Formats: sequence, structure tokens, C-alpha cells
Amino acid sequence: MARLRLGPLLRYVDGSSATVWVEASRPCTAEVRCPDGSGGEARTFQVAGHHYALVPVTGLTPGTSSPYEVLLDGATVWPLPDAGVVGGPGGFPPSVIRTPADEHEAVRVAFGSCRWAAPPAGEKDPVGPDALDTLAARIAADPDGERPDVLLLLGDQVYADEVSKGTRRWLEARRGLDEPPGAEVADYEEYTHLYYESWLDPEVRWLLSTVPSCMIFDDHDVIDDWNTSAAWLTDMRATPWWRERVLSGLMSYWVHQHLGNLPPDRLADDPLYEAVRATPDGTDALRAFAADADHDPASVRWSYRRDFGRVRLLMVDTRAARVLDEQNRSMLDPEEATWLREQVLEGRGPGPTTTDPTAPVPYDHLLIGTSLPWLLPHLVHDAEGWNAALCRGDRGARWARFGEDLRRRADLEHWAAFPASFDALAELIAEAGSGPGAPATICVLSGDVHHAYIAEPTWPEGSPGPDARVLQLTCSPVHNSIPLSIRLGFRFGWSGIGRALGRRFAGHGGSPRPPVDWRKTGGPWFGNQLMTLTLRGRSARLRLDQAREERGGKARLRTVVESELS
Repeated sequence: MARLRLGPLLRYVDGSSATVWVEASRPCTAEVRCPDGSGGEARTFQVAGHHYALVPVTGLTPGTSSPYEVLLDGATVWPLPDAGVVGGPGGFPPSVIRTPADEHEAVRVAFGSCRWAAPPAGEKDPVGPDALDTLAARIAADPDGERPDVLLLLGDQVYADEVSKGTRRWLEARRGLDEPPGAEVADYEEYTHLYYESWLDPEVRWLLSTVPSCMIFDDHDVIDDWNTSAAWLTDMRATPWWRERVLSGLMSYWVHQHLGNLPPDRLADDPLYEAVRATPDGTDALRAFAADADHDPASVRWSYRRDFGRVRLLMVDTRAARVLDEQNRSMLDPEEATWLREQVLEGRGPGPTTTDPTAPVPYDHLLIGTSLPWLLPHLVHDAEGWNAALCRGDRGARWARFGEDLRRRADLEHWAAFPASFDALAELIAEAGSGPGAPATICVLSGDVHHAYIAEPTWPEGSPGPDARVLQLTCSPVHNSIPLSIRLGFRFGWSGIGRALGRRFAGHGGSPRPPVDWRKTGGPWFGNQLMTLTLRGRSARLRLDQAREERGGKARLRTVVESELS
């Protein structure tokens, strides 16, 4: 009899269809069944001895909430036998698929990044309560109350290079830790262990089964500083263990995260998905794909688009799509940059669908999901631009060597470290947000920096700035450490003294002023946290919730701030 090893994860949902991801213990037919007769089934596919299915669910009714079961070869495996009693040993309300009624319905988008797996039950959590666990508890306690329509996980869903004590013991028993990469993940099987550790957490498992999710990787999904520079990549490729690590990282990301990001029509046209399912063992096909993606990043697109009624989400790959040549550094390769521009401007002319430059865009709110913040504290921004100039050789070879070492030690690799890309994104946002048909808001959603803040850009007088309200919304971590150095450093980075120091760095590097200025309008906030955007018509409301432990050891989400954005 097939068992459910991982999942279910509810991924894509629209008015009449959905996809549900599962891992089974052996080859089988996975089925999702709803009481009204809607549902679907799919045969599992195999990768490295593991068996997965992404089940298409059809026949759903718009504006409904449908509980569902998962069956493997006809036997019910979800909900779990003890489910249904909140507060029981793993018991939760039924997992449901909620479909939107129409495109004018309010959309709630919760987002954050950077999650260490929670420790086993009964162990003290050294970094405090997990924001996803506490979100699950809030929803489970009031199943008919407010919940996100989609959960955006903006990077570092697993940490291949910073494993837990339990995973370290498991690695040591499996292969020992004497040979590189030591107490880090080395291959596909070890990646699957990270996903089990993270997604079998009972609260998170139930949460991901009942709230749709969109995901994108960041560096720790593979390794810290992934693709920070050409010199870094050369050094990594010279090690004997790197190739297996990066291929396994890309393969496991495609299986566990990327597949579920795609709408059904994209899946139907995906040649790799077809190839993996068409053979008894899809490992070789997926490994070849990962090798191509590593060798020629421009040949693969990890970025994707999702539309939620009048809200457009563009999740942008800011790791694998980079151009690393120091003289031509770019956050996005040319094909990726073209794709982003086309998705932002689709529906506005001149373009394939209209030639009227004043035509309204088909969305009221544009969300650009990028794991790395676009707008940083001014000191950090200027330091990254200065570092980019040093590494480019603008101050000579000695400064270039110093700059490369500093870049790796201080993680100087955000949009500001790619000045031309920073400027191009500012220009694209201004263009998308201008004119009679401009959206109400354009929000850049990011994580990575282990704190939360709101920043708002302004364009110089006389330049074509946007009519839409533009905001950088940064929220992390979901569950991770926040060292004192980060707290102090980022507070100083936003200060007037920090800004003046940053201009000194910029002057030494010969960095021009950026095309926009910006100010912090909220934060910084430190803690395990999630932001939630509620978008209804032309209005937008933002809330920041933090996971806090209360008397008796229980943890709850507490609202820190709420504000109207438009």
C-alpha cells in the first residue's frame, strides 16, 4: 500500500481549478477528491527513487470552499487519521480549496522569507516562535475567519548550508563529515531530508495543504553567496563537491517548489514535465536539465507570473538569472529582463495586444516578488555600488581584490550591487506606473535581510515619475536568528550619519547618484514575522504580524502595524 510521505501542498488555485502536490512512498495513482464531485488524478513520476505527483483538480465552483481528500491507489491518506480535532495530536480542520468568486474580490497576499525548520515538539526553539506555525494556529482556531488567499515564500525555504543539529547527526550517520562539504547537504537525497524536516512540521504541513503558495529560491536554497560573482563561481567549480550540490539543488527545487508555481496551461506545454512523466525514471532527464541550467542560466526561466483577479504577481529570479561578467554585471540576463518588461507592460501599448498608449492595464496592483530588496538603507546601497566599482577594477587591481573579498564577507549582492539593473528597474516601474491607466500601487516584495521595513521612492522633479504609489515592502525572517549586529547595522544604515558615510563610499567609487531617492516610512522591525497585503479594487492595506511567545509557552501572531497604502 502506498503511503503519503510528504504533502499535500495546495499550490495553484483559480476560479475552477487547482493543483495539489504530493510525494508517495512508491509508484501509484494520486487522486484529489472533493464532496461535490470535483477533483482529479495523476500518476506519480520518479526522481532519484522518490515518487511525486502534481494532481490537477478541475470542476471547482467559483466562490466556494471545498474540503478535499487525497487518495493513493484508492486508499485515503489525507486527512490524517487523527485530524479534525483542533489541538489534538496533529489534528486540524479539513484542508480546503477556496476559489475566488470573480476578479473584483479582495485578495490577501501574505509574504516572508528565510525559514529554518522548527525544532521537534518539546524542544525549546532558540530563535523564537515560527511565524508559519503561528499563522497555522490562527487559521485552525477560526477556519472560517480571515486567511491569506496566497502565501508567497520569497527564498531560503531550506538551508542547504546551515543544517539543524538533527540533520547534522543524520548526515554524520549517513556518510560522515570528514570530507567536504562536511555538515552541509551534498546530494539529492540529502535535499529531500531538508524538505521532510521543514514540511512535515505538523502546523506547516496543514498550512501548506490549505493555503495556496508561490515560491522562489534565494542563495541558501543552494549555498550562501550563490552566484555573487564570476570569481566566486570559478572558485566553487574548482571544488570536487560543488557540481553535485548545485545540480541536486536545482533538481530538488524544480520538484518541490517550481512545478507547483506553474499554472496548468504552462504545465501542459512544459517539455521537461512531459519528459519526466513519460519515462519510468525521470532522474536522467531532470539531471540533464539542471546541468544545462547551471552551464547556461539564460536557457532556463525560473521566474513566473500569476494573476489574482486585478492583482498581477511577477516572481523574479534574482539568483540564477544573473550576468556575472564584471564589465557587464546584471541582476537579470537580457532575455529575463525582456520577459519582465513584457509581463509588466502587457495590455498597455504599444504592444501585441493594443497600440493605445493610454489603455488601462489589466491590473489595479502590480507585485514584483524578488528575494533581494530593491531599496536598501542608504549606507548599504552606496556601499554596494562602491563595491561594484572596486570589483570592476575602477580603482585598480589591488582594490578589486579587496572588493571581491569584501563582497563575499559582507553579502554585498543586492540590486544596488548591480547599478545598471537597479536603474533599469526604477525606469520600468516609472513607466508601468504612469499614465491614465496606471495601477494604484506597485509593490516590490522582498526578504533576505532578516528584518522588515517599508521604503518609498521619489523621482526627481522634471523626470517622468509614476502616478501609482510605489513601495518597497521587505519582510524576513519567517523563522531565523536576528543577531544584534544586524539590528544595529541596519538602524545605523537608515540614519542621517549612515547616509552621509554612504555618499563618501560612493564618491570614492565614482558612483553616480541613483535615478530615484527614497525614504524609510516604516520600521525597521525585528522578529519572526509575516506581512499581509489586502488588495480590494484600488485600495491596498498592509499589516505586519510577529510571532510572539506568551505565558504558558503558547505562541501567537501579534499585529505590530497596520496602514492604508492607497
